[in-house]
Amino acid sequence: MHQFTDAIISYIPNVLKAILILIAGIIIIKIFRRVITGLMTKAADHDPTLLKFVLDVATWILRAFIFVAVIGALGVETTTFAAAIGAAGIAIGLSLQGSLSNFAGGLLIILFKPFRVGDYIEAQGQGGTVNSIQIFSTKLITSNNQVVYLPNGTLSNNTIKNFSQEELRRAEVVLSVGYGSDLKQVKDVIKATIKSDSKILTEPAPGIEIKALAENSVDLVVFLWAERPKYGAMVSDFYENIKSAFDQAGIEIPYPQRDILVKNPDKK
Repeated sequence: MHQFTDAIISYIPNVLKAILILIAGIIIIKIFRRVITGLMTKAADHDPTLLKFVLDVATWILRAFIFVAVIGALGVETTTFAAAIGAAGIAIGLSLQGSLSNFAGGLLIILFKPFRVGDYIEAQGQGGTVNSIQIFSTKLITSNNQVVYLPNGTLSNNTIKNFSQEELRRAEVVLSVGYGSDLKQVKDVIKATIKSDSKILTEPAPGIEIKALAENSVDLVVFLWAERPKYGAMVSDFYENIKSAFDQAGIEIPYPQRDILVKNPDKK
């Protein structure tokens, strides 16, 4: 018991030293995050995406150093421990190749910036506003307020459609009219409808083209330009306005039809 008590008493300084290192490390991490946040926020080209990613990576690196320092303060041989960590790291790396791929994908996204926080994107069959770019995944908020996490590795190696990089967007609205309609009148009604909506830009100029002579209709495609924030409202209003304009002008919007010929077998 005396030996056990002496051992505990002799070990107390190591425990206290480890606790002090841990507390100091936590404080240092908090100060580091505040300093880096302040410096990067003051920059003219401040990028919140890069800020969060740098803070996350740096925080985990500092935590690893603090962990090793605490273990060393407790009397564990750090060289042996480091070798054990290295061997374990190789084994873990081989088993977590997907996670490492996601980490590398996150770095590529941060470096080449195919999108940023706040952009609306579509990728891997999902669409939403980028909420955050994390170390291993990207968080999206969909239009119906659902959260979607996309792995950075897959995201960086596949097609990404970014709707927020350009200030202007073009809509391609397909309209169908009957074969009996006067196409010149149809185009005049469409032009008047476009002119009546201030959300539709005059430059780049709208366009009207014949798309196809379909089975039951003549299909036209109308090209409309709008500022990105007004795009959705512009398309919705155009559909509503063009329907009313066609009705007033007597222009038919056809629906699928079939001609059925009934033959009387008794009649010769």
